[in-house]
Amino acid sequence: MRNIAKYIAAAFLFASPLAATAEQQPPAQVMLFGVFHFSNPGRDMVKTDQMNVMTNENQAYLGALSAEISKFNPTIVLLEFEPEREPEMQERFRQYLDGTYDLPSNEIYQLGFRIAALSDADTIHGFDETGIQWNAEPLFDYMESNDTETGARMSALIEELTRDAQEEQTRLSLRELLVRYNDPDRDALNRGIYVLTNHVGGNGNFVGADAAASWWHRNFRMYALVQQHALPGERVLVIGGQGHIAILRQLLADDRDREAVDVRPYLNQ
Repeated sequence: MRNIAKYIAAAFLFASPLAATAEQQPPAQVMLFGVFHFSNPGRDMVKTDQMNVMTNENQAYLGALSAEISKFNPTIVLLEFEPEREPEMQERFRQYLDGTYDLPSNEIYQLGFRIAALSDADTIHGFDETGIQWNAEPLFDYMESNDTETGARMSALIEELTRDAQEEQTRLSLRELLVRYNDPDRDALNRGIYVLTNHVGGNGNFVGADAAASWWHRNFRMYALVQQHALPGERVLVIGGQGHIAILRQLLADDRDREAVDVRPYLNQ
């Protein structure tokens, strides 16, 4: 027994410094920043004509906003492009740092590159996942023939959201838009679109649930990429379309290994 006690004591002595080091590493802090696509490819369900972020006024705001968010001092900046494109995007970022790359209107550049250049991040990384898409065609086909009531409600909701989004783009300032795109009520409204049709085909084919699951599947994969970067001690900024961020925020809230940092105080400066 005396020898066993010695072995335990020795193991404790050797393990203690490692355990102490691990305990000293705080959980990753993750700031999720939802945006509308500054250079919209037109793939979103709600389509609008949007403001020009390249005006002098908006460029001044984006510069000031980037400086404000850089006070979070992210060590990692994750942007909505595929990880396979990282060599290409990192080369563009290096050119930007050298002053030889003019930033296009996309939020990847206008926000991501600017903030990364002002922070502790060595470069930028991608967290998009395009191998899984929202598989909604079977759902809409089924509703057209078998559930016209839900189809009509869905169409009315899309029309309402399109009108509201278009009105916001023409009436609100860029700051006001970004504040609204990071509001918890907007996140809930976005997620509710998929819940509205989740029951469709529930008597056997589950086309509604399968369509919703395909969208969550893509976002679960995107969050997996966030998790792979958000290791203890890191400060991670994630910039993406509000439709993705609405779900990622919910996942982050349930993630016991990471802490959420609210972006909204930075937007209101």
